[in-house]
Amino acid sequence: MTFSAHLEDVGRPWVERQLAHPTVAGIARGDLAEPVFRSWLEQDYLFLLDYVRVFTRLAWQAPAAHLGDLVDLAHATLHDELSLHRSLAAEFGADLDGAVKGEPCVAYTSFLLDSAAAYADGLAALYPCMWGYSTLGAILAETMPAEPRYRRWVQTYADPGFAALTRRCAQMLDEATTDPGRAERLFLEGMRHELAFWDVPN
Repeated sequence: MTFSAHLEDVGRPWVERQLAHPTVAGIARGDLAEPVFRSWLEQDYLFLLDYVRVFTRLAWQAPAAHLGDLVDLAHATLHDELSLHRSLAAEFGADLDGAVKGEPCVAYTSFLLDSAAAYADGLAALYPCMWGYSTLGAILAETMPAEPRYRRWVQTYADPGFAALTRRCAQMLDEATTDPGRAERLFLEGMRHELAFWDVPN
């Protein structure tokens, strides 16, 4: 078993907790209250701006074999994910430019940016987001919500291209990890932040 596969095993209960969270469950059913999703969308937009910064900080440290992949991850986040958020923002009336980070967003982005000061640490810290959303997308796509806006959100994270980026991220993590215990602690801290992020600020 690869190290990333081990992390996925220990992270699976955290994905189950996310699936049971009222925000995720509401997306899955397609009946999540619009103000809740609007608030989540604004927070996730701010989060993703810093997620791009995490990838670029890691790219500066990366071995040559990983550099192109990290640039691709930054590009996909900046252009694909943030484009989805801007599109949905128009439909939900979200104020992306005026949004302010809530406590979960501040805690999570600070953790990621601090972890990215060391290459292997940064990969372990960010993997919960890549793997978690790819896993959530695949599970939620098994029974697509009827509401078209939520269905589009699910399709983005269930996309095979996103799954491929996640697998490449796992390979880089396997190649970079020299301290499995430390990496697992960072991964689990990231999973805790993932769950907390669904607690949308009012």
